[in-house]
Amino acid sequence: MITIVAKFIVHKGQESAFLKLIEELGEASRAEDGNIEYVLHKKVDDPSTYCLIEKWKDQAAIDFHNNTPHFTGTVPKIVELAEVSIDLYEPV
Repeated sequence: MITIVAKFIVHKGQESAFLKLIEELGEASRAEDGNIEYVLHKKVDDPSTYCLIEKWKDQAAIDFHNNTPHFTGTVPKIVELAEVSIDLYEPV
């Protein structure tokens, strides 16, 4: 299993558009065979900061996900609305 932690700092005034895109992406991503979990979190003390926790079966599932139309069509739009950092983790 591989966990992706994607952090988003949403630009002022873009929160509604960001949340709409993330919801669309999440709905399609959760339907993928290799997806285990796909949950967005909002930082308690900073309402412009979000963290998306994604859990995937393996790297092949991530590679498949990264090439889907819902990913390739939505992520560039999200990047316009927020500063993004992404880290991958695996169980120890």
